[in-house]
Amino acid sequence: MFQQRTDLYTQIKWTILARVVFAIVLIFSSLFFSIEDNLSVLTQPFLSMYKMAALVLVLSILYIFWLNRKKGLLILAYFQTVLDTFLVTGIIYVTGSFDSVFTFLYLLVIIYASMLLLLKGSFVMATFSSLQYGLLIELEYYRIIPGFMGQYPPSMGMDETQIIYRIIIIIAACFAVAILSGILSLQLKSARQDLKITQEHLKRVEKMAAVDEMISGIAHEIKNPLASLSGSIQLLKEDTKAGSYEDKLMQIILRETERLKQISNDIRLFAKPSKANARQVEMTQAIEDVAALFLNTKKWKTRIQIATKIEKGLFVTIDPVHLKQILWNLVKNAAESIETQGKINIRLNSPRNNRIYLTIRDNGMGIDPGKAKHIFDPFYTTKPEGTGLGLSIIHRIIETYDGMIDFESIPGKGTLFTIIFKNTAPFNGP
Repeated sequence: MFQQRTDLYTQIKWTILARVVFAIVLIFSSLFFSIEDNLSVLTQPFLSMYKMAALVLVLSILYIFWLNRKKGLLILAYFQTVLDTFLVTGIIYVTGSFDSVFTFLYLLVIIYASMLLLLKGSFVMATFSSLQYGLLIELEYYRIIPGFMGQYPPSMGMDETQIIYRIIIIIAACFAVAILSGILSLQLKSARQDLKITQEHLKRVEKMAAVDEMISGIAHEIKNPLASLSGSIQLLKEDTKAGSYEDKLMQIILRETERLKQISNDIRLFAKPSKANARQVEMTQAIEDVAALFLNTKKWKTRIQIATKIEKGLFVTIDPVHLKQILWNLVKNAAESIETQGKINIRLNSPRNNRIYLTIRDNGMGIDPGKAKHIFDPFYTTKPEGTGLGLSIIHRIIETYDGMIDFESIPGKGTLFTIIFKNTAPFNGP
């Protein structure tokens, strides 16, 4: 969703550039053919072609202004591709309609529509192209509209069956290209997303590897002194009057000692998560358990909604405690990013490559770009009482089970976390 906005901006920019190149080629090719045939450059249909090329250039300038506003990009993508189908119909009309060699331009529009708008967009453009071409040919054939400059091509004297056959072929070609290009665009989008997640994950793994041993050593070294300190304070507390000033100080020391123990345990978990208790876990049940627990928590249940879209029968080999820790922390972080009322969407599916995709999306404050690159760094936190280990531990646990995690965020709009696991569903063959 979030990365798609940036991709759409770039794709629209290149589409506008390609359209400008096409307009220039159209102008020069018209000039070439008019000179080749010893005709005036201002004769028809060349003059109409120049006008259409000029219109394309003017529209391209308007598209650039719209694009630079960076608002309504999806509307811009649909608007320009729909308008291009009408321009193609105009070019076909002035170049002989049924006999025009430019019907292939419909296919080009459908192909780049699939790049901008995926399968849905390619089908929309295939529909527009088919309707326009069919209407143009039928209206000219029945003399409802005149041929260009009042001249009908010889093919308009053909049998009606042949005309219909040609229209059906063009329509079939449009929708065939729409299906193929739409599927390829979806696959390309998914491959690019997987590549991005893999690259970012590897960068973070390399970064964390440099501090693993040091952090593990620190956690080990402070464990024994903490135990001694806690035990000593407990003994002193037994000889201290309850409610006294000294007793209150010792309670503070004990509370902070326990906090240090928890931080030490978190550090050890970050450094070396254990896979000893890993087993096959059905993802659906784990997600539903965490969602139910979360919605029954007094702090969240009155202002946070959770919507799930879960594909059943997906299994991951993981320690169930680790999986619930991952889910709980990500859902909790999502809720904390929502200031008042809000919604968290959890989606689970396995579309390809024997991989499971788990996404958790919120409509909260989002993450500031300057902070986004540090959110998986150990001890980096923006919370007053945070340790900065929550997301670092999640990253390390997921990595331990050969998974990957990535996120996309737009400040003021929300954040999307994506987790990829291997699908280890049991084989139910004969």
